[in-house]
Amino acid sequence: MSVSGSRSGGYRGALPPEGGAFGANAWLVDDMYEAYLADPASVSQSWREFFADYRPGARAVGGRSGGPGTGQYSSKGATPLRGAAARVATNMEASLGVPTATSVRTVPAKLIEVNRAMINAQMARSAGRKVSYTHLIGWAVVQAVRAVPAMNRCFVNEAGVPGVLSPEHIGLGLAVDHVRPDGTRTLVVPCVRDADKLDFRGFVGAYEELVRKVRGNRLSPEDFAGVTVTLTNPGTLGTVSSVPRLMAGQGLIVGVGAISYPSEYEAADRGWLAEMGVSQVVTLTSTYDHRVIQGAESGVFLGRVHDLLLGADGFYHEIFGAMEVPYEPVRWLADINPAVEHGRSRDLKQIHVGKLVNMYRVRGHLIADLDPLASLPPRMHPELDPATYGLTLWDLDRRFLGDGLGGHEEATLGDMLAILRDAYCATVGIEYMHISEPDQKRWIQEHVEGGVASPSTDEKLHILGRLNAAEAFERFLQTKYVGQTRFGLEGAESAIPILDALLDLAGAGGMAEVVIGMAHRGRLNVLANIVGKSYGEIFNEFEGHIDPHSVQGSGDVKYHRGALGKFVGRCGVGVAVTLASNPSHLEAVDPVVEGMVRAKQDLGGRDSVMAVLVHGDAAFSGQGVVAETLNLSGLRGYRTGGTIHLVINNQLGFTTLAEEGHTSAYSTDVAKMVQAPILHVNGDDPEACVRVARLAYGFRQAFHRDVVIDMVCYRRFGHNEADEPSFTQPQMYERIERHRSVRKLYTERLVSRGDISVEEAERALEDFSTRLGEALEATRSSVPPDPTSVPARCVGEVVAAPPTGVSLGVLERVSSVIHSAPEGFMLHPKLERLVGARAQMFAGGEVDWALAEALAFGSLLEEGTDVRLAGQDTRRGTFSQRHACYVDYRTGREHVALATLGGPGLGEPGPGGPGLGG
Repeated sequence: MSVSGSRSGGYRGALPPEGGAFGANAWLVDDMYEAYLADPASVSQSWREFFADYRPGARAVGGRSGGPGTGQYSSKGATPLRGAAARVATNMEASLGVPTATSVRTVPAKLIEVNRAMINAQMARSAGRKVSYTHLIGWAVVQAVRAVPAMNRCFVNEAGVPGVLSPEHIGLGLAVDHVRPDGTRTLVVPCVRDADKLDFRGFVGAYEELVRKVRGNRLSPEDFAGVTVTLTNPGTLGTVSSVPRLMAGQGLIVGVGAISYPSEYEAADRGWLAEMGVSQVVTLTSTYDHRVIQGAESGVFLGRVHDLLLGADGFYHEIFGAMEVPYEPVRWLADINPAVEHGRSRDLKQIHVGKLVNMYRVRGHLIADLDPLASLPPRMHPELDPATYGLTLWDLDRRFLGDGLGGHEEATLGDMLAILRDAYCATVGIEYMHISEPDQKRWIQEHVEGGVASPSTDEKLHILGRLNAAEAFERFLQTKYVGQTRFGLEGAESAIPILDALLDLAGAGGMAEVVIGMAHRGRLNVLANIVGKSYGEIFNEFEGHIDPHSVQGSGDVKYHRGALGKFVGRCGVGVAVTLASNPSHLEAVDPVVEGMVRAKQDLGGRDSVMAVLVHGDAAFSGQGVVAETLNLSGLRGYRTGGTIHLVINNQLGFTTLAEEGHTSAYSTDVAKMVQAPILHVNGDDPEACVRVARLAYGFRQAFHRDVVIDMVCYRRFGHNEADEPSFTQPQMYERIERHRSVRKLYTERLVSRGDISVEEAERALEDFSTRLGEALEATRSSVPPDPTSVPARCVGEVVAAPPTGVSLGVLERVSSVIHSAPEGFMLHPKLERLVGARAQMFAGGEVDWALAEALAFGSLLEEGTDVRLAGQDTRRGTFSQRHACYVDYRTGREHVALATLGGPGLGEPGPGGPGLGG
């Protein structure tokens, strides 16, 4: 669309039955009427109804008679004006009867430009659409007319008596310059009806819908009705300022000129202009009917537009809120210009830029868009506000040293902030500056500050498929098993793409197995869509088909039991997956999983198995076993090469809100004690969730340390689908009730970007639901017969005790090893006496409890059975009895004598083989 400023007009009030004033749109009505006469079906039903009793040319705009092709031509050879051209000529003659005046005002465009860029950056991540300069200026015009209602008047003359009409609402006419297929240009002025009753999002939607109708030739009579003020934008054609014609029936037309630098600066160096704080400007004109609007009122009106475009009275705050931009807009501030001070002042500004960059790395997560429910309004943290450091919007185009930020040694401040916002303040917020190792911090910076690569279409479709699977499964259970407890994943479906990505990376990286531990929330979904448990098995449990021989097979066992499976992801390489069983104690499974993984690593190597723990937010901060497990994660006897923790952050623990569940800013702050990076991510952005999963896996592989993914989401239903959460959280659940699922939101995003069609997305979901239905029918058709008798108690054979004795020679060999130390190794003098006494005791045919334990361990090792010793109970001489580990009295070097038996020891996870675990 381009918007013309050479001619304009509009129509006020309801559409009249005939001979009405169509202003600049009259030519279009004439053209359509001719088409209607030739073929009524060529126009829409609304136009057919209008043309049924239409009388063209009965009364022209402004009361002047005439119509297309009328009049005599005295100039020899002149071509008669017909159709649209004739109507335009008639309108322009009629406009001569309106006594107008024009006010002009030039407005700096810098703030419009900067805030528009922020809005469009956010929209690009979601809807993929853009807000134009004209949207913002048009909205300022509407708000200014509301503030100066005199600008919404029009002159009327009834029966020769002059008067003034003040419409109740503002109808904003948009003068759209439409280029026809033959290259000719025509003007239409459709109307945004009741523009003053809309918010900015509604205004942009109505504006764009009219433009689509113009381009698609779908305008109806109603689209022309109600214009009271017209907006024309000749700036799209490069016109700096214009004085458009005002048609009868309205009192104001606003012209918007081109946004450009003042002409005297057109050839100036852009860097120099930035240093001088020279902004682009836009010239606005207010052409008004001087019979009902006074010059002072027009001046006040343009002054109000000027103030709004510079951010007065929360103008941009309201726009950001309407467009769901989760940041504070940039403010208008006067420039602090050091351009002519090439000494200390400029150096200080560079120092302040460095401080600002560092604070975005430290605190950027505090203003990130993390909450899908947008429970709190966006705020600017003082340490992230450039104004805190004496920096203003005028510095955005000035160049500073970047010290490698985003791969740039030097960049404009605006580019630096764009890199930092994308890295730390979008739908991902990262806490990592508490880490003391520079290489780990540098690794994260290199991986997040270099820009976000958009996933391929295949990757997007795969993510959508995972969301389809997650939502379809929950929706199916909710529909088929109403009222049954299942601890569903609704609101947190992005957990499935995260786990999918982690296991896919593990398979591609050559891992043999991933061990997962989790509580009951979402367990059934993970069993079905990650572990690969069949739908039939899951539905059988819901149907109550329990193995009569099982000791525990009813109640809530289905969302506590574990499973073994094989996961095959996009890479095509399978990886074994174990979901550990877990009681109702939520985080009790954490150390169990770590122990399972360590044992498997002792046999297969550190890079063969990975631990993934899935937590609830309230349990992560509230249960001490989490802190205990984290605290052991880096110790030699417990480390597993790094655990990836996924916190499904419902922002709610049963009925406890986050602010009542932990003092810290986040439920994940407990992980800072082990200097784990914490990756916060908005659960409504599945692409960001997958990106974070890949980042977490990469960090774990690079440094073999724990990583935490904090997926901020919500819980759509009550704790167990039966309780009513709005009893205790009415406001939260009012927002949840209105909130669309992550699958729907992501589908809309893909469709708006043109990646897929709505039909393709719905077909994928319907296909998955169909397969679930088929699995349910198969389950119900194979219902086992009801038992006719109580099954006999199964008493197995009593197994004879296996032989446990060992030869005296084995015991002597073990005793010799544990009662000696390497050459040059100095035992503590007291311990040396104790070891000697114990050796003499053994030689005399006696043993005490501590020696008997050591002999048992040693004989097992000699037989090839691994033994793992950890902690003070066995390694470090509890009560001066057990001394599996000797410590050199002078150097502190450790010696585990038992580890020398049966082959190389296993103080760390490594290749399989007999030995002693550390």
